[in-house]
Amino acid sequence: MLEKTNRMNYLYDFYQSLLTPKQQSYMSLYYLDDYSLGEIAEEYHVSRQAVYDNIKRTEAMLEEYEEKLLLFHKFQERNKLLVKLKGSLSDDTLLELVAQLEKLD
Repeated sequence: MLEKTNRMNYLYDFYQSLLTPKQQSYMSLYYLDDYSLGEIAEEYHVSRQAVYDNIKRTEAMLEEYEEKLLLFHKFQERNKLLVKLKGSLSDDTLLELVAQLEKLD
């Protein structure tokens, strides 16, 4: 469950601007603020089932965006390469440049 939550948080970070304000709000409350489905339903005056359906559809959309755009995958690969690069460097100037690259993500 934690792995799925982490993945959804990353996908949300990458693709949130492609979601509607309502989808953004539900996902943010559910995944970032750890609200329950019932709490979100109460806040928006809708049924728990409506919140659940919206979140499930939004999760599927985020997965589709990732399947097509691969932003999260590229982020993970870039981080792996940076770790390898950092481990093989001994020059302080180059290590500092790698550290600056890491900060960009």
